[in-house]
Amino acid sequence: MMAFTIVALLLLLGGLTLLYIHDRRQTSHTILRNFPVVGYFRYFAETLGEYMRQYQYLPDWSERPFNRLERTWVYRSAKNVSNLRSFGSENVPSFIFRNAAFPVLDEEKRPWPGKMMGIGEGPGACRQPYFAKSFFNVSGMSYGALSHAAVSALSRGAKMAGIWMATGEGGLAPYHLEGGCDVVMQLGTAKYGARDAGGNLSEDKLREIASHEQVRMFEVKLAQGAKPGKGGILPGIKVTPEIAAIRGIPVGEDSISPNRHKDVGSIRELGMFVDRVRTITGKPVGVKFVLGDPAFLDEWFSDCVMHPEGCPDYVQIDGGEGGSGAAPAPLMDYVGLPITLALGHVAAARERHGLRDRIRIIASAKLITPDKVAWALCMGADFVSSARGFMFSLGCIQAMKCGSGNCPTGVTASVPRLIDGLDPTDKAVRVKYYADRLREEVEMIAHSCGATDPTGFLPRHVTDIERGVGGFRAPQGSD
Repeated sequence: MMAFTIVALLLLLGGLTLLYIHDRRQTSHTILRNFPVVGYFRYFAETLGEYMRQYQYLPDWSERPFNRLERTWVYRSAKNVSNLRSFGSENVPSFIFRNAAFPVLDEEKRPWPGKMMGIGEGPGACRQPYFAKSFFNVSGMSYGALSHAAVSALSRGAKMAGIWMATGEGGLAPYHLEGGCDVVMQLGTAKYGARDAGGNLSEDKLREIASHEQVRMFEVKLAQGAKPGKGGILPGIKVTPEIAAIRGIPVGEDSISPNRHKDVGSIRELGMFVDRVRTITGKPVGVKFVLGDPAFLDEWFSDCVMHPEGCPDYVQIDGGEGGSGAAPAPLMDYVGLPITLALGHVAAARERHGLRDRIRIIASAKLITPDKVAWALCMGADFVSSARGFMFSLGCIQAMKCGSGNCPTGVTASVPRLIDGLDPTDKAVRVKYYADRLREEVEMIAHSCGATDPTGFLPRHVTDIERGVGGFRAPQGSD
């Protein structure tokens, strides 16, 4: 009996050792690579949970900030697994789309035609306008906030999917360029990557960045949804020598951006700054912001009409619920209009001032699934950008440890052992699959509504269930 027990234990230990080696060598599951053997408990819990939840009072849509239904859709799409479901919907929507009596036939469908960013002549023209080929792209996430492996995976996947990725305010890193995708260089309030020793804009560094063919546009960041009125925050534990060199800041110290650009304190100064960046770089320039007072839009867009040389080529409106970075709880929870209110105001103001053909609108803030993206396009957005959706495609499990450096999936980790678990080659393919599936299903919604492609979306195609009326507030002059 004793001999049998010893043999059984040896076989068990041998099996666990082989499983440990297998988990460390495989690249498909970061959790198992970083936590061999014990990582299976997470997958067991997930699998059993699907069946056990029908016996308890915790529905799939109760989790925050992203519920299980949303995350599962992204995970399955990124793995190129079917998202077909059976036995009815679990969702409790706040809006629905109005399907057409006679939807678009397969032979009538057409691909999204793309849109030009920037103009080639006249006041506010740039030397190199950018033709954007995808309505869904990667929103700004800084190297430092994300690990180098995550940025590499996003860059490679974005190239495969034909989409752009924004750098975030942390500056242009080699990992943004290595995949060969189109890049949007973001200029945050600290002007990381393009600053001189005093923290002011360095025109020489700006020209150097613009010399990269992959850098297609520049984005002046006024605010992001996670922390309107507060500069970006990167804990000192994440400020490595490499990141410090890219940003132009001390090693190991908290990287906290000013609340706003010190040289931009008014609408007129904003226009002058946009014009300056566009003149130096020769490329389209946009502005990312969070809406507080809607009256600001009329003042801003009036200035764009009066001073077209300072008009941005696009605006990215981020909802107050947006943002993937570390942020103070009061700002994250209570400051800034949500995208459901802000987007309609921006689209309507653009119409009032006759700027539809001059300013493109990019929407962002928890728009990670086809329904949310299609809604934004209906409400007047030309493009949608996502940060956390692409984090989920990399394997993020919403562990809420982004600022600690101990992200278990390596996406926002600063610990080398955890970063090593994320294989950029494998995850790049998942980025592509996610982007492809999302665009495919947005187009499917458009066809159901009677539009040949997503450019045909209008406010009347969506209905606010709570108000019981067609569309949210439609931009003036639109259907």
